[in-house]
Amino acid sequence: MSTVQSAQPSTAAQQERKFLAGPKNRPRELFFLWTVLKEFLRGFRLLHFVGPCVTVFGSARVGAGTPFYELARQLGAGLAHAGFTVMTGGPGVMEAANRGAREAGGRSVGCNILLPEEQAPNAYLDKWFTCRYFFVRKVLLVKYSYAFVIMPGGIGTLDEFFEALTLIQTRKILDFPVVLVGRDYWQPLMALLLQLESQGMVSPTDLQLLTYTDSVEEALAHIEQHAVQKFALHRVPQPTRSRWFGE
Repeated sequence: MSTVQSAQPSTAAQQERKFLAGPKNRPRELFFLWTVLKEFLRGFRLLHFVGPCVTVFGSARVGAGTPFYELARQLGAGLAHAGFTVMTGGPGVMEAANRGAREAGGRSVGCNILLPEEQAPNAYLDKWFTCRYFFVRKVLLVKYSYAFVIMPGGIGTLDEFFEALTLIQTRKILDFPVVLVGRDYWQPLMALLLQLESQGMVSPTDLQLLTYTDSVEEALAHIEQHAVQKFALHRVPQPTRSRWFGE
């Protein structure tokens, strides 16, 4: 009988598993905190001048030429024309959004995550940052964004969607627009959220934060109304970079 061999975790993954396996001695805990601090500092330095951004979440498993890929590509171009920097970074739907922004002459940046498979920076990025830790990546994706677009995706996309929605619902960040693209794809999620509302687990006002659409034009119009106009966004000249910070 043959056995299934699991992929060997990377050195970074092994270190994370050790950290999450319970308390360690204080020097090891301090060293881990130092690695996290360094990652945040590097991300802040790299992304300090990129905004305002719209983050596009979606599957890494969608190939070029497929309907979802082309939809994300059109959306990336539309966001670039609207003056936004498109932030995402990985393959699949994420690549498509970055590609559309690049082809439209806009700015395209990425926040990638170091994984054994699937995830790598795509070829359509002006600059990118590869994170070791998921929580660092999510902070960076949220920190510089004024809207969130949720393209079809899997568990990782759902995690990112609920992270953004929770931060808005709990007022940890402002009520930026959240757009789910692909009505048929997200129909089961829509039904689940309505069921939660009927059980009193979700407030009706929480669901008002969401917009479902199949239209790039409708998604862009919603972002224009609820991000650009609501928060009076406008492009400002690039600030002078500081030698003190190695910029």
